[in-house]
Amino acid sequence: SVHLKLSMDFFFFFVLRWYEENRRDLPWRNTTDPYLIWISEIILQQTRVAQGLEYFLRFTARFPTIRSLAEAEEDEVMKYWQGLGYYSRARNLHVAARDLMDRFGGSFPRSYEDVRSLKGIGVYTAAAICSFAWRLPYAVVDGNVYRVLSRVFGVETPIDTHEGQKYFAELASSLLDRGRPDLYNQAIMDFGAVQCVPKSPNCLFCPLRDKCVAYREGRIEQLPVKAGKTVVKPRYFNYLHIHCGEKCLLSRRSAKDIWQNLYEFPLIETEQDMEWEELVKEKRFIDLFQHSPDFKLCKQYPVFKHVLSHRIIFARFYEIELPEFTPVFSSYLEISSSDLESYAVSRLMAWYLEKLNKEI
Repeated sequence: SVHLKLSMDFFFFFVLRWYEENRRDLPWRNTTDPYLIWISEIILQQTRVAQGLEYFLRFTARFPTIRSLAEAEEDEVMKYWQGLGYYSRARNLHVAARDLMDRFGGSFPRSYEDVRSLKGIGVYTAAAICSFAWRLPYAVVDGNVYRVLSRVFGVETPIDTHEGQKYFAELASSLLDRGRPDLYNQAIMDFGAVQCVPKSPNCLFCPLRDKCVAYREGRIEQLPVKAGKTVVKPRYFNYLHIHCGEKCLLSRRSAKDIWQNLYEFPLIETEQDMEWEELVKEKRFIDLFQHSPDFKLCKQYPVFKHVLSHRIIFARFYEIELPEFTPVFSSYLEISSSDLESYAVSRLMAWYLEKLNKEI
């Protein structure tokens, strides 16, 4: 419609002007190196810029090239990712780096389809890499873009449906400045991150206020629309920090579950939260300590609540001392307690270790 066309022209002009005055100076903005752009985009998928910046600088200092990342051991890659969460991102980066060495001689391919074929790179990340590195005309659609477009144009189609994703992709593409796709994509993403924020945006000072459907109709808080919410399920973890002298036990999570390939203390997961008196009656606990009746409970910590996107972990940590490690513990990794910091662990484990170090 004519109204929509006028809104698009207005949108196009004012978002770019806003960006010229408000753009954030970030290291991945000042490069056309697709590798650095790729790393930044993967980090920022689930991480705020303030936290992600430190990780980006540290990660790229250790792995400055595709080759350096590809040749590293997975454990080291995971250690440098520790604290960012969503660890499948780090595993996918590592796999994709090796794929880039094998298929493309250690260089990023310049076609959208080839970039998209790499492990862990979806439609959004491929568009970001291709537009920022080579100015290819692909529109990015991330959470910030969904929010801006849905509010400005009053789109009620849920963003978490196939229909919604298709609609917003087409709308974003129709708005794209094909001569400067890199500038335009950065502008709309920053506009959503800084100006059109999820809660209580400063609409009075927004350059799009006069044309924004959501502002005019008082629906800022209702847009964008989501069809369904993620069901968050509780899980109950009981960690056994078992040590003998200067040695302690670790295991590596291998199942296709949260924190895959990260290290942790021996774990007993239960159906509900349990106090120590109940835990010692569990079969898995009895089996573990059947040949170690002289174990000593040194310390127990209050239940700790750890919130993930689709899980809430209620964790208890127990520090247990043994006179010796019996053969029943042979499936665990026996390490020096002083080497614990060398192993990649979850945020939950890192929290416990920090607490432990403060007490020493």
